[in-house]
Amino acid sequence: MSQSAAWQKPVNSPALSQESSRIPFIVGGILILAAIVFLIMSSTLSGARFFITVDELMTDAIYVDQSVRVSGVVLGDTIVYDAQTLTIEFTVAHVPNEFDDLGSALHLAANNPQATRMQVRVENQVKPDLLRHEAQAIMTGTLGADGVFHATELNLKCPTRFIEGMPDSLRDDGILEGA
Repeated sequence: MSQSAAWQKPVNSPALSQESSRIPFIVGGILILAAIVFLIMSSTLSGARFFITVDELMTDAIYVDQSVRVSGVVLGDTIVYDAQTLTIEFTVAHVPNEFDDLGSALHLAANNPQATRMQVRVENQVKPDLLRHEAQAIMTGTLGADGVFHATELNLKCPTRFIEGMPDSLRDDGILEGA
């Protein structure tokens, strides 16, 4: 009787071991891709609106004592600066969101007596050179219960930057004198 021993190769085929070693990389890649998509979507949605308007801030009580970014046009004759305490106080007026030309929108908003207005107070800051009549102020801070906006950050855009788009009728009226 001859005994033949049957030897079989283990079922560990190279194709099966390669596939099982790829699974952690595939799962890791999917997780990284999901995290990137989440970060892009969340930053896009939160940054979709750069600032709120003076109207929105002053008419909605939800914003009181909340840190917000707001934009308005500076009314030049209201600017008061105390060099001793480094305190700046001024008034801004509402600028509508929808406009074709920012220079004209700033001019019209600054000269509209019906525009919503808001007092602004900035402490511990030297008066910026760009703080002047019809400058766009983009401020970060909180609206106090007293109706004064306490700005912790003040960014200004000078109205002369928008001269190119300004209609000739406004330019010829001497609007930009002193700007």
